[in-house]
Amino acid sequence: MVDAFKFLGSELRENWKRFFLHGFVFALIFQAFMLIALMVRFQALPNYIQFYDWLGNIVTIVQSTPSWADIAKISVEEWLIEIGQMNYDYGTGLSIWSLNVVPSRIVVLTMMGGLVALCIHLVKQQSCAAGTRRTAITSLGGGTILVAMTNATMSWVVCCATPSWVVGLAMLGLGVSTSLALESLGPVLSLSGFSLLLLSALLLAWRNVRQPSLMAVPENA
Repeated sequence: MVDAFKFLGSELRENWKRFFLHGFVFALIFQAFMLIALMVRFQALPNYIQFYDWLGNIVTIVQSTPSWADIAKISVEEWLIEIGQMNYDYGTGLSIWSLNVVPSRIVVLTMMGGLVALCIHLVKQQSCAAGTRRTAITSLGGGTILVAMTNATMSWVVCCATPSWVVGLAMLGLGVSTSLALESLGPVLSLSGFSLLLLSALLLAWRNVRQPSLMAVPENA
């Protein structure tokens, strides 16, 4: 297993730019996917877009918050862009649904996309046994779904208009109260997803390291 870690380290050093690019592209595509899902679900196009001074807000948080732990908790929820459907029948307007682009979530999704790109790269450069390939693909798919699902930043007025991953569950038909009750499980599920992705990468790396020795074994051994 130590050799597998070394092999992964070597692959990351040689191809980190490509993995980062693929991860960042995945994060952007996922933002577009969420926006399209909202438009399809509510059968309406967005009619407003709001840009926020994300960097300025982070500076204000750092200057006005004494605890670094609190700074981290507040900063990760800062928005960069909000785009959605506004109902102007209620005074200055009420946001019915929206997509919130949050830089911290972009970072998480980029990391996830980079891991997926790494795993695909490892699959392509070796001839895995069918069982190993199925296990790796299952872990890869499960991890991707968990991380992507729990880093969705959609809001819906029915769900208190708070951007959260559980809004997607409510949109799919799960009860709003049940969806909101599951919100606290987000970090655990996201961590589980990353664990599955790392497991998939390690399994593929271990197979790659072990493959030359397997090929060297005589057929009649």
